[in-house]
Amino acid sequence: MNSTHTTSSASFPALSELTAISPLDGRYAAKLAKLRPLMSEFGYMQRRVQVEITWFVALSDAGFAEFKPLSTEARAHLVGILTNFSEADAQAIKDIEKVTNHDVKAVEYWLAGYFSGAGETKVWVKGQFDSLPELHAMRGFIHFACTSEDINNTSHALQLKGARDAVILPAVDGIIAKLREMAHSFAHVPMLSRTHGQTASPTTVGKEVANVLVRLTKARENIAKVNLMAKMNGAVGNYNAHLSAWPEFDWEAFSQGVVERAEPTNGSTGAFGLGLTFQPYSIQIEPHDYMAELYDAVARANTILIDWSRDVWGYVSLGYFKQRLKAGEIGSSTMPHKVNPIDFENAEGNLGLANAMLRHLSEKLPISRWQRDLTDSTVLRNMGVALGYAALAYSSLMVGLNKLELNEQALADDLDSAWEVLAEPIQTVMRRYSVPEAYEKLKAATRGNTVTKEDLHRLINALEIPASEKTRLLAMTPGSYVGKAAELAKRA
Repeated sequence: MNSTHTTSSASFPALSELTAISPLDGRYAAKLAKLRPLMSEFGYMQRRVQVEITWFVALSDAGFAEFKPLSTEARAHLVGILTNFSEADAQAIKDIEKVTNHDVKAVEYWLAGYFSGAGETKVWVKGQFDSLPELHAMRGFIHFACTSEDINNTSHALQLKGARDAVILPAVDGIIAKLREMAHSFAHVPMLSRTHGQTASPTTVGKEVANVLVRLTKARENIAKVNLMAKMNGAVGNYNAHLSAWPEFDWEAFSQGVVERAEPTNGSTGAFGLGLTFQPYSIQIEPHDYMAELYDAVARANTILIDWSRDVWGYVSLGYFKQRLKAGEIGSSTMPHKVNPIDFENAEGNLGLANAMLRHLSEKLPISRWQRDLTDSTVLRNMGVALGYAALAYSSLMVGLNKLELNEQALADDLDSAWEVLAEPIQTVMRRYSVPEAYEKLKAATRGNTVTKEDLHRLINALEIPASEKTRLLAMTPGSYVGKAAELAKRA
């Protein structure tokens, strides 16, 4: 009799790498250590705290009689909140959210303090501003005139800024550097081309790597040049609440300054800013067009790398590349000889997962019903998952590239068995000297036939072309017929 064993959720172990549903937080957790502080719920909360504090400080510097500029001590305290933000702080915000059922309000209450309990048990719980009377007195200006999306959209932009600049671009740069090294090192190593899977005009290993290098470099530039945008303009983008408080104040210019002013560095207590690009027109949410542009740019780079991963897989299969052995590693549970190209397979698979998510993000996020619907909110929480699969793929690809060893003998043997590829230069020289039906004669001699060096030399010797041209063609081999491949490879 069959039986099915089940484990109740109450008895199941706590979340760990073994119990995580997503392999990004399970099997591959260690490989994504740099991304996790940026794109996790913790990272999102930290950026929200940063935005709230930045807005608060900027209000104090705006020249309002009701809110004087903060003292150096107060500014230093706020810098300390940001610098020392911990997992315990994030958990404290999460605990407040259990009461408010509103994540942004929980951040505000964590800073300003809040009432806990109900009725006679209601008590004031201290916030981060309560240790300084100056900040406590001005806590009403936390989240002043803001809608939740003013905080969220800027936080998302800051998260993406961190992930792009600290994780994605450095990983792509590492691959580019490796490809450049390979392109230059193998520039002169001839290789048989295959178009439609059939033998074709020879190239060099370095030139084929250079093709990918140039494409990926352009894709990298497109990722880097996307302007990460943010809006700080209230509930529906018109500064309604702002103008109700100070009708004569230029709130648009003020908001632009907060968004575009550089982030403070090295514990600076001067002007606070976010270092993003200002979005002047929006509904309640930032339109997310820049996000779509960024995700499309990353997906384009990923597509290039899928193409490359498949090609390298094929070259390993042909024996053009060997893979350095790793002590203790097993390629098959039954076939001891196997050294599988698993790093390129893992890269291809994870790049595909990344692109599936990136394209959904790109297509969905710029769409919102009227002035706001909430479908973007839950989707945005998966930004880190999409970028996580990309980062994981880049890591696998680099591991694989660093294990490759060129097998020049296999390359030379392949070329030496493909003399038919010299039909192209022979018939081209024949055309130069007006030999009739040059293409057709070479087609009849080579198409579908096994062609040897001797066959071609007999054909060349029978041609009515200058003796110097015969000598040049007779000296040509599949390995020497590579055109400008080496030059192009070294130039990349």
